[in-house]
Amino acid sequence: MGKYKIRPIEPQDDRAVERVIRDCLREFGADHAGTAWADPDLCRLSQVYDTPDSCYWVALDGSETVVGGVGIGPLHGVANVCELQKLYCIPSVRGTGAAHQLMEEAIAFARSRYRACYLETLSDMHAARRFYEKYGFRRIDRPLGNTGHYNCDVRYLLPFPE
Repeated sequence: MGKYKIRPIEPQDDRAVERVIRDCLREFGADHAGTAWADPDLCRLSQVYDTPDSCYWVALDGSETVVGGVGIGPLHGVANVCELQKLYCIPSVRGTGAAHQLMEEAIAFARSRYRACYLETLSDMHAARRFYEKYGFRRIDRPLGNTGHYNCDVRYLLPFPE
């Protein structure tokens, strides 16, 4: 059992998750169009991820405060491939295992439903890129699908062996 409680997002988490995501994007200078910053549904992720082929999980600390989150959803335009979406944790929990717990939940879900998992990030998010590579994500040269995140300049793919 990990240090954090991981569970699917609930409507009462929407504002806190949006705040975590926006604060992280601001921290990394990604608070502009072409990134998750401009996603019109950022304030209602509990509704967006309420489908059989997608889920968004939150990490809660001991006081039940949302400290991070991650989503898996279909990669629009590419059959049998999902996208790892919006994996963010507040600075005070980075390095404490919260992101690992979130990633393990997301990968298990993705592996049970898809043949591969795709993600997009920014070249200056060095720690995040090392984190993804630890989980077996391999950098690819071109974007897949239609994410709308045209300013994300680094892409990864994690195939799931059959």
